[in-house]
Amino acid sequence: MDTGITVLVVEDEVLVRMDIAMSLEDEGFTVFEASNADEAIEILNARSDIRLMFTDIDMPGSIDGLKLAEAVRDRWPPIKIIVTSGHRQLSDDRLPVEGRFFSKPYDHARVITTMREMLVAV
Repeated sequence: MDTGITVLVVEDEVLVRMDIAMSLEDEGFTVFEASNADEAIEILNARSDIRLMFTDIDMPGSIDGLKLAEAVRDRWPPIKIIVTSGHRQLSDDRLPVEGRFFSKPYDHARVITTMREMLVAV
């Protein structure tokens, strides 16, 4: 199934990033991967087709996933945002951006369903 939707996955743990990226690709999404916010911003600057970002909060680098989400909201407002963490519990309304939160370990099917819902509600 080809959704024609491009997603950016930002996650510093390689196996976790590969796992969700493969699940998304299996569902027809085009996936770009970044291991930190700096890489993510480089990809966002180079790609105008990214519609959704899936980011971990706790990552090494100059900014964490919440600050990255704020930067994306300010610079690329159409991009939908999902934030995840294995160390923090946040409700959707506590995020600094309009988006969704998933705690780790997350259910890939729920993440993918949520992505589709977010992209339809444009």
